[in-house]
Amino acid sequence: MTMRAMTSFRALILATALALPLAIPAGGALMPWLAAPAMAQTNRIVSVVNGDVITANEVTNRSRLFALNSGMGASAEVLTRLRPQVTRLLVDERLRTQEVQRRRVLVSDADVAEAVGDIEQRNGLPAGGLAAQLRNSGIEPRALYDQIRNQIGWARLVRGMLGNQGEVAQREVDDFIAAHKARTGEPEYLVSEIFIPVDEASAEADVRRFVDDVVAQLRRGVPFPAAATQFSQSQTALQGGDMGWVRPDEFDPAVGRIVSQMPPGAIANPTRVPGGFQIIALRQKRETGRELATLVTLRQSFYPFSAPLDPQAPTQQQRDAVERARTLEGKSCEAIDAAGRGGPNNRPSDPGTVRLDTMQPPPLRQLIAGLPVGRGSQPIITPDGVMVIAVCSKETRNLAELTPDQAKAQIMRERAELISRQMQRDLRRRATIEARG
Repeated sequence: MTMRAMTSFRALILATALALPLAIPAGGALMPWLAAPAMAQTNRIVSVVNGDVITANEVTNRSRLFALNSGMGASAEVLTRLRPQVTRLLVDERLRTQEVQRRRVLVSDADVAEAVGDIEQRNGLPAGGLAAQLRNSGIEPRALYDQIRNQIGWARLVRGMLGNQGEVAQREVDDFIAAHKARTGEPEYLVSEIFIPVDEASAEADVRRFVDDVVAQLRRGVPFPAAATQFSQSQTALQGGDMGWVRPDEFDPAVGRIVSQMPPGAIANPTRVPGGFQIIALRQKRETGRELATLVTLRQSFYPFSAPLDPQAPTQQQRDAVERARTLEGKSCEAIDAAGRGGPNNRPSDPGTVRLDTMQPPPLRQLIAGLPVGRGSQPIITPDGVMVIAVCSKETRNLAELTPDQAKAQIMRERAELISRQMQRDLRRRATIEARG
């Protein structure tokens, strides 16, 4: 089964989970730590993997981490339901960690700290805030840190194991692009996946119950990327399960038939495929090679109000802010960029390239569409401040057109996926794994 992932994320080093907002509830804690009598059970050994132990405490912490990240709520029922699959996941992670260490692939504390800092930045947390949030929710931060370290190390190992396959010849890129162009007009699907392996025939019934439960939780609103990052054993887990744009013939035939019949937004029932079960979520449809979109680059300068705006009685500070914004009307992108960087701004002066047809809210989209290129707008007054926006460039582009860099990245990820699965199967086959209750 050929897998295709989306654009690379830090060279396949950091998991998409690190880029996802954590579903941290207001007030912090999901549930308190276990009561004192239960604490005595947290160091109970649940599995021994090539001589390394996995404790009940590790299973509980990882289950709580998933519950926090998904917003499921860490009730006793949820933790019990998650325990079997979390245990299997930790066994696989332990095998990966052992192999990473055996091959001396270095993952430094600085690598993990950088990833943690990335999470904190994306979630608006101060330095050290993530560890505090986890502890308040009854989770030892090491549960997340160990997962991050494992993901970084395994991705580096797989990339290193590519060897000569790590270089993609120009001929391969050209052939890949030519094949893509030859399919112009055929259906193409933006898909996310969760792949749960079945390592032994005796475990299939348990795995089936688990994947059925995962689908039920996804349909109740658990974020698909959170579930994929925690449980999927595909390389696409590093992108939250995102496979990018794919065609039905790139799946196992049974999955391909289902994808071609799904409506956007649907989550399919688990499908048995070689090696395990695959859960598919369909996000969008399009025709191969055809997706015209208008892309704009912007500059903005925002002047915040010190109090909520009353249009009938604006304060002097609000009047002054509007007057400052008015001086930028009709000015160049450079002038608005400089004002945005130098003023009392709490918004970036350069929001990056924006796709016009997806811009929200609609009134802002209509305003941007009508602006001439290179000239600042009239002051745009909002309840919390006033802004001036300039459109610096406007371009209609075929987003479905495959670039050489995208083709090379897709070829590389397909190869990495095959190697990763083969290595994981080999590690399982050679391992001595002892379950303890």
